Amino acid sequence: MASPETARVEEFRRATASVVRALAHRPDVEVSFAPGAAGVAGKRARLPAPSRALSPSEIARLRGAADAIALRLAHHDEATHARLAPARREAREIFDLLEQARCEELGARALPGVAANLRARLAEQCEAEGYDRMVRKEQLPLARAIELLAREALSGQPIPEPARRIVELWRPHLPKSALSAIAQLSTCAPDQDAFARVSRRLLSALDLAEDIAEAEDKNQAEDEEDESEKEGDQQDEEQRSAGAAEAEALPAAREEEESEDEAQPIEAADQREDDGSASDGDERPAGPQARRDPPVDAEESRYRAFTRQFDEEVDASDLCDPDELARLRAQLDLQLQHLQGVVTKLANRLQRRLMAQQQRSWEFDLEEGLLDVSRLARVVANPMHSLSYKRERDTAFRDTVVTLLIDNSGSMRGRPITVAAMSADILARTLERCGVKVEILGFTTRAWKGGQSRERWVQEGKKRNPGRLNDLRHIVYKAADAPWRRARRNLGLMLREGLLKENIDGEALEWAYRRLIVRPEHRKILMVISDGAPVDDSTLSVNPGNYLERHLRDVIRRVDREGLIEVVAIGIGHDVTRYYRRAVTITDAEELGGTMMKQLADLFDDDPARAWQRAASERAPLVA
Repeated sequence: MASPETARVEEFRRATASVVRALAHRPDVEVSFAPGAAGVAGKRARLPAPSRALSPSEIARLRGAADAIALRLAHHDEATHARLAPARREAREIFDLLEQARCEELGARALPGVAANLRARLAEQCEAEGYDRMVRKEQLPLARAIELLAREALSGQPIPEPARRIVELWRPHLPKSALSAIAQLSTCAPDQDAFARVSRRLLSALDLAEDIAEAEDKNQAEDEEDESEKEGDQQDEEQRSAGAAEAEALPAAREEEESEDEAQPIEAADQREDDGSASDGDERPAGPQARRDPPVDAEESRYRAFTRQFDEEVDASDLCDPDELARLRAQLDLQLQHLQGVVTKLANRLQRRLMAQQQRSWEFDLEEGLLDVSRLARVVANPMHSLSYKRERDTAFRDTVVTLLIDNSGSMRGRPITVAAMSADILARTLERCGVKVEILGFTTRAWKGGQSRERWVQEGKKRNPGRLNDLRHIVYKAADAPWRRARRNLGLMLREGLLKENIDGEALEWAYRRLIVRPEHRKILMVISDGAPVDDSTLSVNPGNYLERHLRDVIRRVDREGLIEVVAIGIGHDVTRYYRRAVTITDAEELGGTMMKQLADLFDDDPARAWQRAASERAPLVA
């Protein structure tokens, strides 16, 4: 016989599934409950599994998630969405969030109870993601800021209290055309096509995607141009055919005569060109010496990307099929059988040190805190004694997140990238046991020698000093909230042939910083694993030689100055101490696992506040 708690949970599940089908007007929808986030795919809806306690806050959260899924099923047309969606990843994220907000608002307008559920769910999400602790607009991703502003415009309700301050920091920095497009979203919410076009206008104002109307006009003009070119080619072909027939009818002698007549002006032109070059000899350098470009001004030397259209941030599992990923992981395990034991011992040592710190310790005989019941006897024996209080000491590594940023450049091929993958794997497993969340990221480029960015630069006339001229590829091997057992296989991707290409460290460090800074944990640690200076042949061939290196130094300087995260770097075979204030260099990849463990153990052993105060006093200025 089922317990009352179990029966209550089952009843809640059945009721929630029925509500989803009723709101969606889809009796064939399959509703399942499983650990993880809510989602919908086709006719299958997945909701977080309720706990046996089923508290009121949990009920409200699950109802909000169920309503959001049901309203998307009811009001969303996938074909229209796919037809009008932008291709760029960042733009697509905002486009999807706006569409979800539209679907929820349509349901909220008709059903006040649903509106209350969705409102409570949104407020809880904002609080859970730490929006109330953010103090700079960069801490809130642009996509989330746009979504919250759009929800405000759609519903007419103020932004939830936890997110209100940080969103207001974004508002003055958005273009007026973008704010105008946000204001128009409410009037066209019932029409998905019109809403999507206004959303594209908003993305165009943010320079993230092309306005759909402009794109359609451009496509129409290109079609007309192609048609006219086709007609012109047909006429040229007819003229060439006629000319060829006429030429065949001419006598051979006439052809020789015409050839001699044509040769004379060419020879004369060559003679004039030779004379000109002789007269200008004082102004032109002799031989193949290249012309010296004028000095580059400060604005031109400022770091920038020629285009970000072809950059991508991608999950490791999306870069190859599951079977190949499993094979690569097995290959990784096989190659490192002898090393795994050594690194595991070091990981166990780190875990013991962390667990020792995790043991509860108290400060006694305080004037405030928790009442110390163990000392009540002396108060009873002597009423003149005052009450004694105690307080638990803070643990240095509690509420901590660690990001591993691994260089995926071609120079890491072979032993370095193999050891980096295994060390990251074991480190993630170890810290997860101790309650420390770990994120594993990689950075490289999509192509050698520039890729599509360089192709566009060539097509547009090879603008001088174009900036970064390659397509970035930033890879998420393990998200901070993903359990190690689910992400373990992804690390095998580092062994895939053709993955490792160029390395643009400055933008990778900015990317990892942006991901880390919005985390709700109070202590944030970033560990960079690289084998040298940033290198991208395409960028460096058309910019100053220290272009990428100078940008890396600027990024590191900004991160150090803000002091919101702790950065430690490990160089494999190359000295990285000239870039990072806290860094170590190893000569052999075999040392990587032990060095990673030691660096993290030192960070956890040291008090963060004292460590950073001491580091600030010892910090030497970086010179680009």
